[in-house]
Amino acid sequence: MPYVMISTQIRLETGPTVCGDEWSDPELMEYLGARLTKTLGNNFQEYISQDTVRIILNKLEKRGYKLKAMTGLGQTCIWTLHKELDDE
Repeated sequence: MPYVMISTQIRLETGPTVCGDEWSDPELMEYLGARLTKTLGNNFQEYISQDTVRIILNKLEKRGYKLKAMTGLGQTCIWTLHKELDDE
C-alpha cells in the first residue's frame, strides 16, 4: 500500500496513534506495534498503537514512507504519507 494516514486526538506527546483501518497492511501494522481495535460506538475497526506520533513517523520513514501532508481538524491531527512503489 503506497499511502498511509495516521492521526491522533488532542495529545501528540502521549498517544495513542491511529495507524490505519481494517484494510491496512497487517505486516506494516505489526511493525508499527498497532492492534486492530473496534471502539465502542463505532461500526468500523482501526489499527491503534500506544506509541506517540513521532515514533510512528520515524518507523514509517525507515520503511521508505515520506510525509506528504499534515492537517488539523477539530482536536485531531492527521498525517498522510506515501511510499514509492517498487518496480518489479
